[in-house]
Amino acid sequence: MTSGTFPTDVAAVDTMMGTRAGPNAKLNYANLTGIRDADSKSMNFPAQYMFKDVPFSDQARDSDGELQDPPQGADLCLPFMDRNNVQLAMVGIGPDKSESRAMIEQHPDRFIPSHEPDPNDGPESIRTIRRLHRDAGLRAITAFPAGRDPQVPIDDPKMYAIYELCCELNLPVFCCAGIPGPRVPFAPQRVELIDQVMYDFPDLTFVTRHGCEPWVDLVVKLMLKWPNLYYSTSAFAPKHYPKAIIDYANTRGADKILYAGYFPMGLSLDRIFTELRDVPFKAEVWPKFLRENAIQVLGLDA
Repeated sequence: MTSGTFPTDVAAVDTMMGTRAGPNAKLNYANLTGIRDADSKSMNFPAQYMFKDVPFSDQARDSDGELQDPPQGADLCLPFMDRNNVQLAMVGIGPDKSESRAMIEQHPDRFIPSHEPDPNDGPESIRTIRRLHRDAGLRAITAFPAGRDPQVPIDDPKMYAIYELCCELNLPVFCCAGIPGPRVPFAPQRVELIDQVMYDFPDLTFVTRHGCEPWVDLVVKLMLKWPNLYYSTSAFAPKHYPKAIIDYANTRGADKILYAGYFPMGLSLDRIFTELRDVPFKAEVWPKFLRENAIQVLGLDA
């Protein structure tokens, strides 16, 4: 298989970026109440044990020796995006005005909004999605089935109400699948649960997050089967992209694999884009992977 040179002239669309770094990153996981071990509670984010060289894990000190928080929001993200040719990044927003909402309002050409509803909130989660879609230009729904308390499996009836609304509003769902990094039970994220969802919602666009391991071969089979099922590379350093995913992108799945990073949670954009140069994608796959597939899935104007 002949791989193509990494295209430095393709402006990427990152389908997973955070807005807080350092100790402030803990605020992103306030809803992850099911973790019980003390070690996890001491981390800036609950899968930190899986990563080395976590961005901003060591805080700088000023001239007086006082700890300094790293930049947050747009001040954090834009310098990394600019030097790595990332044109757009999808960031999560909540129902209220927040730092991420301000980022999108101030830089609508650089950031696009997603939202992670809590299916346990029932009708209120549906009302929030409708309000964000109307008032904040919501582009996608995200889900962390194993991270809810109580957990909400991919095929849970509580999720079906959200899937139905996503079909109505033409919103894709980006959903964690496979063994979660945080130390919570994995059963809600078994990849085979996606099969029934795709059967019941043929119009739903469903994008997996966080690798689908150890069921990568299964998700490839499911992507062959279901036209609206996609895979994003979030939380994986490029040197660890599963071979089955690279092979699929280079053969029948060029339109199915989306780039997603994991900055600033566990991976630096500088590291990601350095390692991407060694990923053996074919030349014609690179623009689709970095940009075009995300534009299509998110309904963006190229």
